[in-house]
Amino acid sequence: MAIWCGIDPGEKTGFTIWDGASRRFLEVATLPLWKALEEVRRWSYQCTAQIVPFYVVFEDARQRKWFPQERNNAEYRGRLMGAGAAKRDARIWEEFLTAQRIPFEARKPQAGQTKWAEDYWKRITGWTGRTSEHARDASLLVFGRK
Repeated sequence: MAIWCGIDPGEKTGFTIWDGASRRFLEVATLPLWKALEEVRRWSYQCTAQIVPFYVVFEDARQRKWFPQERNNAEYRGRLMGAGAAKRDARIWEEFLTAQRIPFEARKPQAGQTKWAEDYWKRITGWTGRTSEHARDASLLVFGRK
C-alpha cells in the first residue's frame, strides 16, 4: 500500500494526502505553491525513510482542450489568465517532481471529477474537517487508491 498526494495547481494549491493502507485522508488543505512543494518533499522523505511507496497525482491544465462559455469578454479573459497560471504551475510540478525523482502522474482535467459540493464530498469521503474547493479537487485525484 502507498501514500498518495493529490495536487490541484493554481493560485491556491489544493493539497491532499491519502493513505492507501488505512483508506483515509491524512491531510486535506489549501496551500501556497511554495508550501505545497515543501510538503511534497517532506512526505517523500518521510515515506522513503519508512520504505512506503509515495506517489503524486496532479491535475495538468496543459492537457485541457475545452473551456466553459463565459457570459462576457471580461470573464473569458479572466478564465484564460487563470488557465495560463495553472499551466505554468503544472510545468513547475512536473519539473520539481522529476528533479526530486518522485513518481508522479500528470492527469487530464476530467468533467465531473471536480467542483463537488462540500456536503456531498464529505458524505462520500468521510472527512469531517474544513475544506476548500481546491482541496476537494485535489482529493478526488487520489481518493480510493491503494
